[in-house]
Amino acid sequence: MSKKILITGGAGFIGSHLADFFIKKGFKVSVLDNFLTGNINNIKHLYNEKNFELVEHDITKPIRFKDKIHYILHFASPASPIDYLKLPIQTLKVGALGTHVCLGIALAHKSRFLLASTSEVYGDPEVHPQPESYWGNVNPIGPRGVYDEAKRYAEAITMAYHRTHKIETRIVRIFNTYGERMRLNDGRVVPNFITQALKSKPLTVYGDGSQTRSFCYISDLVEGIYQLLFSRITSPVNMGNPIETSILEFANIIKKLTGSKSRIVFKKLPQDDPKVRQPDISMAKKAFQWYPGVKLDDGLKKTIEWFQQNLK
Repeated sequence: MSKKILITGGAGFIGSHLADFFIKKGFKVSVLDNFLTGNINNIKHLYNEKNFELVEHDITKPIRFKDKIHYILHFASPASPIDYLKLPIQTLKVGALGTHVCLGIALAHKSRFLLASTSEVYGDPEVHPQPESYWGNVNPIGPRGVYDEAKRYAEAITMAYHRTHKIETRIVRIFNTYGERMRLNDGRVVPNFITQALKSKPLTVYGDGSQTRSFCYISDLVEGIYQLLFSRITSPVNMGNPIETSILEFANIIKKLTGSKSRIVFKKLPQDDPKVRQPDISMAKKAFQWYPGVKLDDGLKKTIEWFQQNLK
């Protein structure tokens, strides 16, 4: 029998790529989503797959499954500032109540549970690059705190279930990831810059553009998550591209790849916006030889092509 995997937030950007990946691997895949930020178009192509099912449900509310669930990937959450600033309570609830519900399912089914955490647990870091051992520099009551603290709590309760109930748990701290199926109005730097460039609008850089990010293509992340799920590591693991790029440099890369003549404009840096973001991925490299292989230009070309096809 094929093993069954439940992906919460499976109609989202990363979740839908995971659904594709595990269907191809021969798993039975249940995508659970309430479409608060997910997109039905991300999974429509899977409707005719015999090993696919869609469960429309809010994971902050209890749910039971009759069939055995072997693995749970908890990816349900608003994930961009534009979402969690607009949906602060829902963001906190899915990180707290949603994770609790998922861990309850894992306990009942003796499932292996993987939590999608984030580099945001490091806040505006004072350690660079960020290793998993760094505890972070987070403003718990700032506007970004609803997301940061939801994920920090989710990590804490995941480890509590692991220690108390001996559940097999995995935690991935995801750094900036990009690719096809990102929401066009996501509000984060990749969709912002690509959309602005393709529409010949000014590229909006916050601050002076010296702040850095590291960009990992979606296929690299998905492969890393697969490797982590079947590893023996129960502590958090960073996943992202360790090559650092300044936001101003990134804006110019997008201009070059799109052929856009858009000018770059500068606006005030939002409160608590991280100045640097670069993962130390030594743990993933050592444990299962994971390292992102897709070059930034190559991944962006595919992403830009997808945006061109979907922008109206």
